[in-house]
Amino acid sequence: MRAGKRLAWRQLGRLGLTLLFAAEVCMCLGASKPSKPPNYPTGEIELKYYANGPWAVSQVIGEDCGDAKYKCDLYYPTNLGSNGFRHPCLTWGNGSWGQSQDVALFLRHMASWGFVVIATEDQNTGGGQTILDAATFLTNANSDSKSIFYQKLNTDNVGSFGHSQGAGGAINAMIKSGDRIKTVVPIEFPSRIWCTQGSECADTKKILLGSIFLIDGSADAISPPTQPSFVPGVQSIAAAYEAVPESVEKLKGTLKGPNHNDITGQPSCQEAKWPCANGVYGYLGYPTAWMMAQLQGDTYARSAFIQGSGEMFAQTTNWEYVASNLH
Repeated sequence: MRAGKRLAWRQLGRLGLTLLFAAEVCMCLGASKPSKPPNYPTGEIELKYYANGPWAVSQVIGEDCGDAKYKCDLYYPTNLGSNGFRHPCLTWGNGSWGQSQDVALFLRHMASWGFVVIATEDQNTGGGQTILDAATFLTNANSDSKSIFYQKLNTDNVGSFGHSQGAGGAINAMIKSGDRIKTVVPIEFPSRIWCTQGSECADTKKILLGSIFLIDGSADAISPPTQPSFVPGVQSIAAAYEAVPESVEKLKGTLKGPNHNDITGQPSCQEAKWPCANGVYGYLGYPTAWMMAQLQGDTYARSAFIQGSGEMFAQTTNWEYVASNLH
């Protein structure tokens, strides 16, 4: 091959390598900053509890709950009682015709922060009794030498939480428990107009002990954030919050975007059983921080909710209608 042709081929080869390198750099730059999911936390405290906690998680579906009417599902730290830790307990209430597997990512997330989570398999939990029965099962298991939970639970620190009908059930369970259930997180608590259970309809003005964090999505017509002044009764999260006595610690907040079913995201709506808007992302951080504050004495988590000055009040990208009486 003549010298001029060899030189030309070498130059073309160098040019090809340069273009290939440039293409790879462009591809890397384009992929180096993936988009964040909806309702991604904008505050440091929320971001901390949005991430999974330090505990590996195990689950058992269809556990016999002793004398309880329904079987239960369990989500719990795999290495129970590590370093002598006593795990606070959370009892979950399904929404109408729901099951714990619909919200498994959310429940596993809570367990990763050191909670033992029990969920009755009852699909109509509004009365709250089966949610309370599930909590009682854990209390008894803590005293049963044959149980994996034997002397590994902190049964003085129990919380309830639930979705939709189960949100009302979680409130009723706390009221019925006396002072056994210390806090409740009702997620998408429905307007009173949706309740068909008469005297069993949850009434937040009956909450005389403990604490409550009401949370909903801005696109939820079943659990709207607010209601017009001329609409009677408790038909919104705002009205439910106002009905809670001032002697009780209370908090409310509305996530921007989600509808009634976003808690079922696993984490996105593609894996959700029910139609949703954004997915579960926005429900991971502050509800976990609330349970950490109320049941594990986490003062850093609690600081997010202090009236007026707490972090949650400043996170207007994702949150609105935030109110609190915590000091």
